[in-house]
Amino acid sequence: MNIPFLGHRHGKDGRTALPADPESVAALLSECELLRSQAARAGVRLDDTPASLEALDQMVPGWRDDAETLPWLGNDAGLYLGTVVVRTVPGAAWRIRSGGEPVVRLPSGREVEVVPAGRDWAASGVPELSQLYAEITET
Repeated sequence: MNIPFLGHRHGKDGRTALPADPESVAALLSECELLRSQAARAGVRLDDTPASLEALDQMVPGWRDDAETLPWLGNDAGLYLGTVVVRTVPGAAWRIRSGGEPVVRLPSGREVEVVPAGRDWAASGVPELSQLYAEITET
């Protein structure tokens, strides 16, 4: 996922510097409007917790029949997974790579590409978002 409006400014280490404070970037990436609206219609409350990932895994995937919705919902699912990680793992934060791809940087320095994982979940349901969360946070 390329987010061009975040710009291509580079810090001293060559990495893309965020144009706003990390909390503003986190708020922007956590919007996930399409996913949140789909979840609300299904009676699932997304409260940015690991339990909400489990609830998403249980939703009937009606979006898989809609070729236009599927990639957008997958992006949102990945961003939502990242949002839950950033909000529940102390020291985890969003980082925007030079190509505009948002990744979650864990306190260990490991970077997790959550958007491709969200796309896989939206397309096939595998791996489950709650399983991905468990794998990300076990280190």
